[in-house]
Amino acid sequence: MAAPTPTTVPAAAGSSAGASTAMIWSALAIVYVVWGSTYLGIRVVVEAEMPPMLSMAGRFLVAGTLLALILGLKSGWRRLRITRHEAVGAAVVGLLLLAFGNGAVAIAEQTVPSGLAALLVAATPLWLMALRVGGGERPRALTWLGVLIGFAGVAVLALSGGDTSAKPLSIALIVFGTISWATGSRFSPRLGLPKDPLVTALYEMLFGGTAMVVLGVVRGEPGRLHLDRIHGSGWIALGYLVLFGSLLAYSAYSYLLANAPISLIGTYAYVNPAVAVLLGWLILNEPLTWKILAGGAVIICGVALVVTAERRPRAAAK
Repeated sequence: MAAPTPTTVPAAAGSSAGASTAMIWSALAIVYVVWGSTYLGIRVVVEAEMPPMLSMAGRFLVAGTLLALILGLKSGWRRLRITRHEAVGAAVVGLLLLAFGNGAVAIAEQTVPSGLAALLVAATPLWLMALRVGGGERPRALTWLGVLIGFAGVAVLALSGGDTSAKPLSIALIVFGTISWATGSRFSPRLGLPKDPLVTALYEMLFGGTAMVVLGVVRGEPGRLHLDRIHGSGWIALGYLVLFGSLLAYSAYSYLLANAPISLIGTYAYVNPAVAVLLGWLILNEPLTWKILAGGAVIICGVALVVTAERRPRAAAK
């Protein structure tokens, strides 16, 4: 990996120089495909009458506990020790990425089709760029063009709801969750997280899951939890989210945050929406309206321009 230049996004602080290209791309492939399928999983969970915030809290708390057990039994419990500063950093990221980011998407998917949700979340690299501009960076003209095009696609989907049953408040929740996720991803390298990405992942899941329990209680979700009404498909989907969406894919994402440039990590936004839209259409018969296809295509084109523009200086530095 070429040394970062002032106009590119640097690798995460504390990243290992020994991180292999194969490991980085393997982790990225997991995030590409598995996270694309989690939008379907979340939709199945909420349609099975599981309260969104509490079900996602269970997802991350179980996954975090399993990861802690795996690491402790394999490498010794000393591996799980972190400082107070590292705990605070993990709690902040867990709150931004999981409680506010993933939690908002889960609540919204009660009315928003999974494919449409994925397309709105695909704007994450655009929000990352907006945060960089807010931090004083001055991107090149092609980047600005990509941002403008991408946000035009977001506007099309947000204002029209993709001609689906999606409610405006649900669309707004997804946009909020996407901004929260981008914020956590942008500033996580500066928060003094544990150097071990798997340890970072488990604490972020535990802290984020705990915050989601609190938010779920505030929303009155315990009163709407009726275990006898939950369809078996909901439990299967929740199990998939725990093992694959959280334990596998989130750990891979944390590894990427510690070892890869954020501009490369953001490319998962290319693939996730295509996987989500395809699965939603095949399995849940979700509508493929022309506004979803057009708005989604515009967003992806905008993101492609942003990532391409930001990676050009890196190629020149080789």
